[in-house]
Amino acid sequence: MLDYLIAANREEIITRCRAKVATRSLPSPIEAEIDDGGVPLFLDQLMDALRLGSGSNPDIGTSAVRHGHDLLRKGFTVSQVVHDYGDVCQSITELAMEANERISAADFRTLNRCLDDAIAGAVTEYGREREQSTVDVAAARDSERLGFFAHELRNLVNTAVVSFEVLRTGNVGVTGSTANVLHRSLIGLRSLVGRSLAEGGLSQGVQNQEHILVARFIEELGAAATLEANARGIRLTVLPVEDGVAIEADRHVLAAAVGNLLQNAFTFTRPHSAVTLRVSASAERVLIEIEDESGGVPGGNPDDLFRQFEQRSEDRTGLGLAFSRWGVEANHGRIHARSLPERGCIFTVDLPRLPVPDLVIS
Repeated sequence: MLDYLIAANREEIITRCRAKVATRSLPSPIEAEIDDGGVPLFLDQLMDALRLGSGSNPDIGTSAVRHGHDLLRKGFTVSQVVHDYGDVCQSITELAMEANERISAADFRTLNRCLDDAIAGAVTEYGREREQSTVDVAAARDSERLGFFAHELRNLVNTAVVSFEVLRTGNVGVTGSTANVLHRSLIGLRSLVGRSLAEGGLSQGVQNQEHILVARFIEELGAAATLEANARGIRLTVLPVEDGVAIEADRHVLAAAVGNLLQNAFTFTRPHSAVTLRVSASAERVLIEIEDESGGVPGGNPDDLFRQFEQRSEDRTGLGLAFSRWGVEANHGRIHARSLPERGCIFTVDLPRLPVPDLVIS
């Protein structure tokens, strides 16, 4: 049982976390980063959750908010706060492997859920405080992105590592569900890295505007998205696009923004259902729409999904969608969502259309 392993090695886990903090030199770590109640208290709350088999502990989010608030007031970045909890996970899994102790799937889910709650609490508090401050908005956005990148990266890497360890035992085959979990994790890592690179480019502003034929753009985007849809057991339908429709945009940033909307649809649509990618055009506008079969947004305004840190369904958060909004708006477009009750959601990218005389084949 994981709770017994943590209880027997609590001080060793804290020592390892402190050692990991010491390797991060900028800004200089201090004892408070580990000892101000954050990591020791998290371990105690994690053990309670594991013993109760509850999957989480409601106290974790509250204490994480307080821990994040205290450290951020002392000058720590959100990345450091996120790394603290990542260090806990890494230290626990290292100890388990050294002791040849197997972490059950249920305990691993509880560990990840508790880490998610802690990170979400700390980062959300960071975002709230930064919004109320006079700190430069661009710097705040960079820190928020970094924090969530570390969060998502940790989840995907941990899932991939655990899946690989199970496969390595030889007790399961490479065509089974464990291999599928590993495959999805690797695809998610590829997508996350691609999106972070696009975000980095976006922070410097859109610099590579070009004339783009929408039919060819959608064809290229659909080809890559179809591979992931097939891997997830989802049917992607890409409807034909009218010839001659063109826009002016940064191809890489816009592809990342629309691709992220497709990723969102694949993640939240119902199992074995469909996602549709289509384009419509008027004399002045081009609409790129992604429709899923997620069941819609229960209550509230679907456009709120584009807010950072906003959560509307069990796991749907707004960071990736916020990036899509930034990417589309940087290309002089608009983005909005609408809910189809009991059916799904439609996300629409609305861009200015190039006049026909200005078309350039690309």
